[in-house]
Amino acid sequence: MKKKISVTIEDNVLKGIDSVVDNIFIRNRSQAIEFLAKTALGEHKQAVILAGGPEEKLRISETGYRITAKVGSSTVVEKAAKKLRENGFRDIYVVARHNILTKVFDILKDGSSHNVKVSYIEENESRGSADTLRLLKGKINANFIAVYGHVVFEKVNIHELWNQHLKQGTAVATLMLTTAPNPNEKGTVKVEGSKILQFIQKPRKTDVYLVFSPIFVATPEIFNTNGSSLEYDVFPKLAEQGLLYGHTSSEREQHIHTAADAKAIR
Repeated sequence: MKKKISVTIEDNVLKGIDSVVDNIFIRNRSQAIEFLAKTALGEHKQAVILAGGPEEKLRISETGYRITAKVGSSTVVEKAAKKLRENGFRDIYVVARHNILTKVFDILKDGSSHNVKVSYIEENESRGSADTLRLLKGKINANFIAVYGHVVFEKVNIHELWNQHLKQGTAVATLMLTTAPNPNEKGTVKVEGSKILQFIQKPRKTDVYLVFSPIFVATPEIFNTNGSSLEYDVFPKLAEQGLLYGHTSSEREQHIHTAADAKAIR
């Protein structure tokens, strides 16, 4: 719900506010003030690292999982925490099954040594990524970023993704998008400008090479969209409703599916 207020602002500050108006995403002074306020208040923004699903599917060695794999001198989850912290995301939720959470806790503890606060949400069962994400319902009440636990995204500009989402205004979710040589293995999107018109997960045949990179920003409204899977249920429904947007990145994330994948990243 929006409320109308009256404020007094110095001329030079007002000029700075007006400079944000681009007549595309931010069309007037009121929207500019709201955008700048949301950006400022997001200094300690919330993030979710999704590592749900059966433990055996996420295991890459006898004692290790995708999220805890060593990439260079640190683990996948440490790289994620560092990247999130550098972009103002200081409150981080990790969602996974018990044994994976235990391994992640051994690495991050409460997060203080990484200058973040880490909370652990145990998943007992789920039928898909949306069920996993929905465990945060009631715990997150503002815009948040979600990243999948098996990706390294050090080169991806998540700051621009965050700002793009805030500018949209009506977006329930804004997906990071990139191109892929084998789009039928990913979630493909048809877009008009920044609005996603259609989302299809792993199409049998497609000539669309723009795909979902497993990073997105969303409002808490996403918890109320029915379906067990983000990719098969939630994102397609939001696209149909005109509530799904995208931000195209020139940099790609790197996926960890095997121990060899982790060793290959430099």
